[in-house]
Amino acid sequence: MQLTKFGHACVRIERDGRRLVVDPGGLTEPHALDGADAVLVTHEHFDHFSEDALRAAARNNPGLRIWTNTSVAGQLDGLGSRVTAVGEGEAFTAAGFDVKVHGTWHAPVHADFPRVANIGFLIDDTLFHPGDALTVPDTTVDTLLLPVHGPWSTTGQLIDYVREVSPKQTYAVHDGALNDVGSTMIAGLLNGIGPGAAAPHRRLVPGESIEIA
Repeated sequence: MQLTKFGHACVRIERDGRRLVVDPGGLTEPHALDGADAVLVTHEHFDHFSEDALRAAARNNPGLRIWTNTSVAGQLDGLGSRVTAVGEGEAFTAAGFDVKVHGTWHAPVHADFPRVANIGFLIDDTLFHPGDALTVPDTTVDTLLLPVHGPWSTTGQLIDYVREVSPKQTYAVHDGALNDVGSTMIAGLLNGIGPGAAAPHRRLVPGESIEIA
């Protein structure tokens, strides 16, 4: 499959002409949804979910399907059966990709900050997008999309998270608020300057694509 990084937390997965987009939010380039067959949304925060962008994509493509949690699904009223609410432990097929749901809650930011629901998606038993949580799936993960920067984690937690998941490789997401210095610093710590995370880590620039098994 081909993985393409878009702004902040959004990626597109393609295979055999089919396109699956994850978390096209308010910091995502609008063309990320061009030609999409299906969309997955982990949670309701603006940097992961843009109601306007999804409604526009649905108008342009009557066949577009969306899978997300109950909270986001409730904000997409009017799209009917094209939107499916899913939760922890469920499995489904989206644009020909097998998807399994892991996780329930957004990582805590502060006791005064209300938590929202957050689900992660394991795609074809190989690629995992956790959204805004450090969810550890109870299965093998080959490629982990690692949320490298947010108000709810430290680099030390990321190192421990990668060690626990034990993927073959990680790619940075949730990095829209980092400049090049910050991205390089975090990548260095994950790749072995200091304790390291025991899995090769790489940051893709927006629009860059790679092939993954």
